[in-house]
Amino acid sequence: MRKHEYNTVIDELSAQLYRYAFHFLRNQEDAKDIIQDVFEKMWLNRKTIDLETVKPWLYRCTHNAMVNYTARKSRTSYMSNQELPTPSTPFDSSFESMQVVERMVNILPPTQKSIILLRDIEGYSYKDIGLILNLSASQVKVYLFRARVKIKKQLIGLSKTV
Repeated sequence: MRKHEYNTVIDELSAQLYRYAFHFLRNQEDAKDIIQDVFEKMWLNRKTIDLETVKPWLYRCTHNAMVNYTARKSRTSYMSNQELPTPSTPFDSSFESMQVVERMVNILPPTQKSIILLRDIEGYSYKDIGLILNLSASQVKVYLFRARVKIKKQLIGLSKTV
C-alpha cells in the first residue's frame, strides 16, 4: 500500500469506523483514540495488507481494539453508566426509550454488540460482518438472533415492572 492509497482509505473509511467505534464505546474521545490507533496500525502494516481486504481488516482491528479497551477499562473502574434505569421511571418519550435500548445493547457481550451495531446501525450484510469479525455468515445470524432475544427479554422484563 502506497501513501496515496493509505490516504484514500482514510478518507473513505474514517467516518464509518468512527461511527462504529462511537456506537460501541459511547464516548467521542475514546472512539477517536481507537480509530487513530487503528490507522497507525494500518500504516505500520501497510506492506502486508491487501488493498482489496483493507475494509474488513480495519473493522476487525477496530473491533479488537474496542474489546481490549473495554476490558482494560472495566478492570479499573465500575461500569455505573451501563446500568439499566430503575423500573419505577415510566417512559415518557421515544428519546428515553432509545436510551434504554442503547443501554441494553451496551450490556451485550462484545461480539453480539458489534454484530448488532454493524447490522442494524451500519447496515452491513451477514457476509460482510463475517469477514469483519472472522465468523461465518451462519454464526453471524445466530449471534444476531441471540442478541435480539436478550434485548427483547430485557425490554419485556422492564415493561412488566413499570
